[in-house]
Amino acid sequence: MVNANDGVRSSKMSKIKGRDTKPEILVRKFLFSRGFRYRIHCKKLPGKPDIVLTKYRTVILVNGCFWHAHNGCRLNKIPRSNVEFWTNKLQSNMQRDKENEKGLEKLGWKVITIWECQLRKPHLEQTLVAVISVLKPSEV
Repeated sequence: MVNANDGVRSSKMSKIKGRDTKPEILVRKFLFSRGFRYRIHCKKLPGKPDIVLTKYRTVILVNGCFWHAHNGCRLNKIPRSNVEFWTNKLQSNMQRDKENEKGLEKLGWKVITIWECQLRKPHLEQTLVAVISVLKPSEV
């Protein structure tokens, strides 16, 4: 059965960016303002991580709660139309994320995952400070 909203949803979903998202830019600006230098979307690493801090051998993945199926998050809701498609899509995204993370760890990289909901008030500052404490434990 074809739903009239499918065309609208498809149009909206196609406009969602996969890189340089607002949460990703927020984290990058915070790190840069604290003196951290990084690369973005490094093609040589599994999954092309959002932020690569070579000096600290650490990658930061800034995940959208919907697209990466953040478990237990209110932002992770499967659309009511075409449920089978979205369930399969989000499960394959989660599987790919696990494989990429294992690949990065196997190569000796520390992986930090930041969820979109963690970059909203009241969690924003706590989340960003926690990232620095992982990178430079002695300075926090």
